Amino acid sequence: MVVYVANPLYDAVFKYLMEDDRIAKTILSALLKKKVIDVKIRRNEYANLTRRESISMFRIDFAATVLDEDNQPHLMLIELQKTWLPTETLRFRRYLALQYNNEENMRKEEHGKYAIPMVAIYLLGHCVGEIEEPVIYVNHHAYNYDGKKVEAGIPDPFVESLQHDSIIVQIPLLHGRVNNRLEKVLCLFDQTNVADNKKVIKVDDKQFKGDNDMEYIVRRLQSAAADPDMRYQMNAEDEFFSILEEKDTLIMQLNELKEKDEMLRKMIKGMQENGMSLDEIAKMLNKTVDGWEQLVTNISDLISISD
Repeated sequence: MVVYVANPLYDAVFKYLMEDDRIAKTILSALLKKKVIDVKIRRNEYANLTRRESISMFRIDFAATVLDEDNQPHLMLIELQKTWLPTETLRFRRYLALQYNNEENMRKEEHGKYAIPMVAIYLLGHCVGEIEEPVIYVNHHAYNYDGKKVEAGIPDPFVESLQHDSIIVQIPLLHGRVNNRLEKVLCLFDQTNVADNKKVIKVDDKQFKGDNDMEYIVRRLQSAAADPDMRYQMNAEDEFFSILEEKDTLIMQLNELKEKDEMLRKMIKGMQENGMSLDEIAKMLNKTVDGWEQLVTNISDLISISD
């Protein structure tokens, strides 16, 4: 049966999902390909975060206890960032820098104080370059001078403290792919199934029959779709993005005007240096001197507004 659920790409809906421990464990376990047995949302700092960044990018941090290959519990930090728009990597790096600089992310061990292992997860509402895989894992390894992988002594807490692994999800490439557990979880983010101005997604719940965790996620998303306050928050996000898009368009147009203004000024200067008068230049450009000067003034005024 087809049901309608709230679109989890909206910040308000995604936050509503991930604040539920059971759902956070389900989604993070699928992404990490490891069983998450405990998860806690951590306080994060948004120092120097601009209003634009806080709208266009959503960030949430977790401390998760996972079972590794040795079936022993290990603590790891998860930096999860979600964005609708193509985003400068500098912003992602800025948030990671906050994690590296946070004393709370260090722990004492027998031979010193080392960082808790960290994984950065990026849920992108856009595609990256020419990468065709919807989900890619970027894992670090240690190699010797000859390029041979170092196995003895790895992982080492000192080495682990200096780097992190990443998981990158390209949401636009998820369409029609349900070949494994992760793709089954992420199919709820498939934007090709959106309806009602992107706010809800059509889901065939038969594919989740017998999967208690997925049925639970669907029910929570249905609850979000029926919540008037959630609708209000989603509408507010749409309005913010509409304003951002209008501003970006204006900035792009003004940047083009800046380039034209610079070219025109150089052209006029060159003509004057070759002995042409302003009257001759204006005639060549099919403008009066007053009209030409007004054009330059208008362009300059627009440029000053953008600055």
